[in-house]
Amino acid sequence: MPLRVYNTLSGEKETFVPLVPGKAGMYVCGVTVYDYCHIGHARANVVFDIIFRYLKYAGYDVTYVRNYTDIDDKIINRANQEGCDYRTISERYIQAFDEDMARLGLAKPTVEPKATDHIGGIITIIEALVAKGHAYASEGDVYYAVETFPEYLKLSGRNLEEMQAGARVEVGDKKRNPMDFALWKGSKPGEPWWDSPWGKGRPGWHIECSAMSMEFLGKTFDFHGGGKDLIFPHHENEIAQSEAANGCRFVRYWLHNGFVNINSEKMSKSLGNFFTIREVLDKFDPETLRFFILSAHYRSPIDFSDQNLDEARTGLERIYSCLAAVDEVLNRIPPAAEFPAVEHLSPIGLELQERVAQFIPRFVEALDDDFNTAQALGVIFETVRATNRFLAESKEYSPVGLSLIAHVRHLFDEVGAVLGLFSTKPIAWLDGIKNTKADRIDMTSEEIECLIVERAQARAARNFKRSDEIRDLLLEKGIQLLDSAQGTTWNVK
Repeated sequence: MPLRVYNTLSGEKETFVPLVPGKAGMYVCGVTVYDYCHIGHARANVVFDIIFRYLKYAGYDVTYVRNYTDIDDKIINRANQEGCDYRTISERYIQAFDEDMARLGLAKPTVEPKATDHIGGIITIIEALVAKGHAYASEGDVYYAVETFPEYLKLSGRNLEEMQAGARVEVGDKKRNPMDFALWKGSKPGEPWWDSPWGKGRPGWHIECSAMSMEFLGKTFDFHGGGKDLIFPHHENEIAQSEAANGCRFVRYWLHNGFVNINSEKMSKSLGNFFTIREVLDKFDPETLRFFILSAHYRSPIDFSDQNLDEARTGLERIYSCLAAVDEVLNRIPPAAEFPAVEHLSPIGLELQERVAQFIPRFVEALDDDFNTAQALGVIFETVRATNRFLAESKEYSPVGLSLIAHVRHLFDEVGAVLGLFSTKPIAWLDGIKNTKADRIDMTSEEIECLIVERAQARAARNFKRSDEIRDLLLEKGIQLLDSAQGTTWNVK
């Protein structure tokens, strides 16, 4: 089935037909670099990282542009508070953003432009808009006249007349219409500025993305993405200024990810439920956060809570535990080993063989359906269950059985590269989780392992009283022991 994407502009799923065969151009609005990123930024950037990765996996030559807004009122205010140059603030938080995204395992975009490197292109677009009657200068500022663009608000579906009725031009306002927006802002004393035909000033927020996307992707390109909060006014204004300046369609497919709620409430600094990526990663490993984000469809709202992150970690742990068991078999049996002759796979083996055969087609089908990562994870869990059953049944492996296990491992490497998951050696990841859980109960994993060894020795000596004491002691601390033919493992309840 072809790739189908939900286009915010049409409100429908549409088959993706690239503007240039075999190529895909995507622009995603980046961050305004005045503070550390929060988990809303994590969601948006992980979502479009997956889309970038999947488009490449599907065979497209992708140009992915994600910008930095490095000049803005918030940056200037922060610089004034700290008594430093605006560039000190922007460079600090560009570095912080890059560090956070690297920890989350994001692939680097093709281009990461800064707004301040594109002032010339911004001025050129504004000049074209003024010349065509879509913009006007007013006391050093330049504003876009929304009434000159009949299709204004076609992305958000809002009604211009109703919005105008609820707004008014304040006394002394430089705008002709309360809905008009700034393309160029005249500089105030002490603010950074660039020369322009309208005097010293700096660009408005919306115009920078039009300039940078056109520079690297052309006047029309395939995908434009961002959070739903950007539909209005940011993306709406991008469409108006870009299409009015160029006289052609700006973007062919608009993609928007859903909001992040905190314990079922909208995330907000005023509500005190605002978390930075760094705060979250102090408690949860990066792959768990990434897995949590992928567990919901990108357009749906997602509810962030410690409980939901714990559940995501448990799900990821199930997959890593399966991969650890697979690696243990593959490491234990050398390729040149002699195998007992087995003519046929067992029913459980045949089930796994069928899962393996359908794994990639079903994974692709899920992501071709508007990048449905939740459905793709469902395919993965089905294969994990079939693999665990096969490993539990088998004591010795035929060439066919071992080949099947090796194929499972290869498939997880393949889809892991698309999802940005399973990149850590399973044993190392599981040990890291154990240490994290042990920290929560004031015991080190080494202390727990020593008690498990002592319990095994007590059981071997038929000292069941001591064995039970150790089990009960660990259980009181929330540590559950799991005995199997391969030994004893532990988990934190």
